Amino acid sequence: MQPDLRPAIVQDARDGRVLMLAWMDDEALKRTRETGRAWFWSRSRSRLWQKGETSGNTLAVEEVRDDCDGDALLVRVVPAGPACHTGSTSCFAPELWRTVADRVRERPAGSYVAALADAGVERAAQKLGEEAVEAAIAATARDGRLVAEAADVLFHLYVLLAVAGVDVAQVEDELAARRRGG
Repeated sequence: MQPDLRPAIVQDARDGRVLMLAWMDDEALKRTRETGRAWFWSRSRSRLWQKGETSGNTLAVEEVRDDCDGDALLVRVVPAGPACHTGSTSCFAPELWRTVADRVRERPAGSYVAALADAGVERAAQKLGEEAVEAAIAATARDGRLVAEAADVLFHLYVLLAVAGVDVAQVEDELAARRRGG
């Protein structure tokens, strides 16, 4: 039988980024408070689990807050590694990023992304450069291809980032720091 569960929104205490949504029962909450590490209830495995018990990507808990109704939790953490099982910083990364990162990691047969990953960072960088030139030409030609070419640029940028082992969240952090003047 499944215990009474509350949704636990897991947030990076350093920058406020939402990392994941998990579920806690009373025992998970108790263990979290006792150990300072995040414990959750796995609905798929029907058991308690400590985040990072297999991956090593643990969550050091800074604070646990109840919402106003007491039916949800905010768990503020300092992560040691990515929070998402896909290897992304957050489970709420853009869908395209999750797909590209998955294909770079899994390398499925017949995948264009996997082929670029197999060819290495240099080929992924070359392909991004080609697509950027095509976008610039489309913009100056005003021939209606800019949207499609821009999509190719963004797609190939994601591929390059994933092949180079850079999470898109790092780019988002850099842009946020620039916006703040940092």
